[in-house]
Amino acid sequence: MAVAENITMPDLEAAERAEARRRKIVSTAVPLGTAAALILLWQLGVKAFGVPTYVAPAPSDVAVAFVEKFDILLMNFWPTLMESVAGFAVGNIVAILIAVAFVHSRHVTMAFFPIAVFINTIPILAIAPILVLIFGPGITAKIVIAALICFFPTLVNMVRGLQAISPQALELSRILSASKSEVFWKMRLPASLPFLFSALKISATTSVIGAIVGEWVGADLGLGALIIDATFNFNSPLLYATVFMSSGLSVLMFALVTLAEKLIIRW
Repeated sequence: MAVAENITMPDLEAAERAEARRRKIVSTAVPLGTAAALILLWQLGVKAFGVPTYVAPAPSDVAVAFVEKFDILLMNFWPTLMESVAGFAVGNIVAILIAVAFVHSRHVTMAFFPIAVFINTIPILAIAPILVLIFGPGITAKIVIAALICFFPTLVNMVRGLQAISPQALELSRILSASKSEVFWKMRLPASLPFLFSALKISATTSVIGAIVGEWVGADLGLGALIIDATFNFNSPLLYATVFMSSGLSVLMFALVTLAEKLIIRW
């Protein structure tokens, strides 16, 4: 009992902070250690079995290619970044606006939701050439492709989020004579934010996929075009370096959306 009484509130807070720091270090160290172990295993496996570089380069070869071809990688990085960000913005803004229309009009939902589902069922690799034919080989087609691949997850999640209000809360708003705009801004929109950011995290990565697919179909610049070029030239180290840079772009966009979620949703 005497020992327990000697433990003060500052001591408890200091212990909790220390435990939080320890958990943060562990949560960071474990995935980094796992990644390092896998890279080391990859390096040793390639060297031990004598795998040709054009089949599977060692991580050291990929690192050399990344350094030596960094100017080429960076030159192709910027178009993909612009296409991904623009497609992400366009696809999600359109999805949010249509979701709002769906929630406020049952007739609009009945008319257009089946069309949205039908468009989503078309494989992006199948529709990409059609969009390139319509919009040409420029940046517009890549933005549209990235927007399409972002559109449906956000639409579905946003509709679900806007409808995530209890019937009791809606009944109370009617009793208090709240207008539709008041219900939307004060009840529906806050309730939809967790659903929206869940969809945005998905879109943040798929927008990069959409931009790269568009570049596969027809482009002179971009990470997708560089992937095709490196593949046909059997330049596996550059191919792997380009893939890793594409993955880094997806991680960057995901991290930015996660940061925005933490800043906006504080409850």
